[in-house]
Amino acid sequence: MTDSSPWQPPTDVTGSAASAAGPFESPTGVPAPPAGPQAGWTPPPKPGLIPLRPLTLGTLLGASFQVLRRNPRPMFGFALLVTGVVFFASFLLVGLVALFAFSRAASATGADSATVSAGSVALVVLAGLISVALSLVASAILQGVVSLEVARGTVGEKLRLGGLWRAARGRIGALIGWTLLITAAVVVVILLLVLIIGLIAAFGGVVGAVIAVLLGIAAFFGAIVLGAWLATRLSLVPSAIMIERLPLRSAIGRSWQLTIGFFWKTLGIQLLVAVIVSFVTNIVSTPLQLVIGLGSSLINPNDQQSAALIGIVVAYILTVVLTVVVGAIGSVMQSATAALIYIDLRMRKEGLDLELQRFVEARQAGDTSVGDPYAPPASSVTFPPASPPPPASAQ
Repeated sequence: MTDSSPWQPPTDVTGSAASAAGPFESPTGVPAPPAGPQAGWTPPPKPGLIPLRPLTLGTLLGASFQVLRRNPRPMFGFALLVTGVVFFASFLLVGLVALFAFSRAASATGADSATVSAGSVALVVLAGLISVALSLVASAILQGVVSLEVARGTVGEKLRLGGLWRAARGRIGALIGWTLLITAAVVVVILLLVLIIGLIAAFGGVVGAVIAVLLGIAAFFGAIVLGAWLATRLSLVPSAIMIERLPLRSAIGRSWQLTIGFFWKTLGIQLLVAVIVSFVTNIVSTPLQLVIGLGSSLINPNDQQSAALIGIVVAYILTVVLTVVVGAIGSVMQSATAALIYIDLRMRKEGLDLELQRFVEARQAGDTSVGDPYAPPASSVTFPPASPPPPASAQ
């Protein structure tokens, strides 16, 4: 039961509660709390991209998609440039090499045709591997720049591409080295497995063939499980290299240490973002492909060869542009997710949120003496200089 006219304390002419005899006392003699706003919990500040506290899933996912909107010119422009250059360079490289290789194989004589064909196939495979290496290097550079944007955006800074590139100076080489190291390790493992399975199948007869098939199936699923585990445990290495400016070996240990106890969270968030990006890509690309196909039929109802060729070229160009744009957006989002997970885990394990708050408050007060809040905990500990021992008293 509620009272429609609750009791109100007497007020003065200004409308504020007043009592000439002091604060109101309850019948037990305990003074009641003073009127006015009460001290209580206040939410942590949000100077930039995220609030300075351990992140919830919704906050982390939202921030991953806000990186582009918050600072679109350097993020989207740089991602579009890198993705477009790599795509067209790979296309030209593989296309020209394939054209040269197959034309050479077609013009080979009967005696040398087998050797030339094998060399042509090897040449095309080599061009494909170079294309993959270019893509990995570009992805590493993009991930490094995005991780720096997330780190600086967390404390309210909004840098242009030049500022981000200067901040990344000296760490791009380590990031590229890490990417090439991972790629080389994957290639070596795959080649070893193929070699072992091939030898068993070649020299084991029927039993060897059965064993090779079973071993191949087991190796396939085992590689998926092991790859997911290692990729998750090492997914924060680029962020540690760029944000903390650690050497490669220390960055590997850093990522391994931060993900202890948070493996499933790290894996789940990254998989969820990858699924969202793939889903959005399909939503955007599928209607465009339908429109392109329908437009080609409307433009060329009589199936003329020249008009059909023009339609194919236009459709291909539009598909390439869409692929580059969507790929750039997806790369930024996935790179931002890894950087946000890195910051969140440091908040949970090391109290990084307190360091970030101290840094932001000092900057707002005009104090520039506070150092980098992302510095490793060991390097941020300083000790006062040792004072000289007191002089010995004369006996």
